This record gives sequence, structure tokens and C-alpha cells, in this order.
Amino acid sequence: MSEPRTARISRSTKETSIELEVNLDGTGTVEVSTGIGFYDHMLHQLGKHGMFDLKIKVQGDLWIDGHHTMEDTAIALGQAFDQALGDRRGVRRYADRMVPLDESLSRAVVDLSGRPYLVYTAPENIAPMIGEFDTTLIEHIWESFAHNARMTLHVDTLRGRNAHHIVESQYKAVARALRDAVSLDEKETGIPSTKGLL
Repeated sequence: MSEPRTARISRSTKETSIELEVNLDGTGTVEVSTGIGFYDHMLHQLGKHGMFDLKIKVQGDLWIDGHHTMEDTAIALGQAFDQALGDRRGVRRYADRMVPLDESLSRAVVDLSGRPYLVYTAPENIAPMIGEFDTTLIEHIWESFAHNARMTLHVDTLRGRNAHHIVESQYKAVARALRDAVSLDEKETGIPSTKGLL
């Protein structure tokens, strides 16, 4: 059995202090505290449905707003995924999933390409806030995560009205796609690229 693919990230700025651990071969155990309740809820969805073990502790300048906390957590999480994936040898690399949540339906497509890119679409005019979670930042969160994880990520909510349902269906779809993309392919013993590098 191969060694667990894990990473630990410590990231401190004048705006946030983050301690983060990830195990890509975990069981979906999540301990998270960002100070933003709905963001914690979404990170729990990512861990649970991706079967990733996550430990995330964030202290951010929430007296200003949640922007720095949400952005920096996504950056650190992306860095952790990149570190845990290593040279990406043996991974399935590509995956896609569609996940409904009541009236909302989201699709996520992942390529662990080494080339950071995000394509994002969602219904317009959703509620701007879910508790203290600023929904106008969701695209930026996915962008920060994808760029630091060095992956191509497409997140599309095909339909939906309720902001909570829209964002949660996105997180569950990304989690399920990532779960497949990072899994090891018994037929692939090398780097899954004709270039020999990801």
C-alpha cells in the first residue's frame, strides 16, 4: 500500500493566520474553523464528499469582512492539494460530476493538468449573503483554489434559485469530481500525460 498523500500548510499574513492539513486518502474526517459558519459548512461538504481528511484553523480580520479569510483559506487549500498530489503519478487526472440539491443542479469538471484555469457560470441575482458568507466571492474562491492547486476546474450551476442550494451543490460536485480525479488508476503507473509532466 502506498504512503498517504498528505500536506500541511502554515500561512500567515497581516490579514489571516492559517493552519491547514489535508489527507487525500482519508475517510472524510473534517475539523474546520474559519469564523464564517456557512464557509465551514461548505468545507465540511468538500471533505465529506471528497473523502478527504481536512483540518483547517483560520484566524482572520473578520472585523473588516470575510473576504481575506475566504480567499486565503482557498489559497492554502489549493497549495495543500498541490503538495499532496506530488508529481501526480498514477492519478486518474480527469473527472466530472453533476450534483443536485433540490432545485439546484451543478456540474464540476476537473483536470489535474498542472495548468491553472477556472471557468465558472451560475445563475445571476442570487442572494448576496448567506449568513456572513459573501456569495459574490464564490467565483474568486474557486479561482484561488484552482490556481494554487494547479488544476483546470469548470464549475457550472445549470439551474437554481436558492443561494444556499446553489453554492452547496457546487461544493458537493467539486468534491465528488476531485475524489475521482485524485484517485489512483491501477492501469496508470506513470504520469498521465504524453508530455511526461503535469
